[in-house]
Amino acid sequence: LWQAPFSLHANVVKSIREEAATAAAGGKARIVAKMNALLEPHTIEALYEASQAGVKIDLIVRGPCALRPGVPGLSENIRVRSVIGRFLEHHRIFLFHAGGEERVYLSSADWMDRNFFRRIETAFPILDPKLKRRVIREGLRAYLTDNAQAWELQMDGAYRKRTPRGARRVAQWQMLEDLAGG
Repeated sequence: LWQAPFSLHANVVKSIREEAATAAAGGKARIVAKMNALLEPHTIEALYEASQAGVKIDLIVRGPCALRPGVPGLSENIRVRSVIGRFLEHHRIFLFHAGGEERVYLSSADWMDRNFFRRIETAFPILDPKLKRRVIREGLRAYLTDNAQAWELQMDGAYRKRTPRGARRVAQWQMLEDLAGG
């Protein structure tokens, strides 16, 4: 259990750096994280370092994001998207490849100074393999493949709306269909 203001920030940064070390050694490394805001400078610096080491990073950030993706030599391995649907969402999910183990955490915290250092927040691992697969499918993959309500952050800080190719995929519709048993 990671808790702010005590261990949450240190463990997030440590996990990012572990992925960077794996990539630098030639291993497969990946980070996928979903949150409402990404503003904390040390976390952003760790993500830049991980990108430079070769870690593939997908960030789903609904609101403010101070990181700039796609900057050559800095963040070319980072993609940031914002999916703005009908429903306001509050879940935060962090996935670290961890040598194929895929460590997945649910959290109350955005990656912001106030969440890491001035609030009581938590992140906890999903240990059950079936539940972990479901969280990845519904909470991450659905948002990474949404092609109707997704906006991609450009290196200049502007967002560009994704143009749907093929069938429209809307993450929130998929979640509602799954919950309805469809």
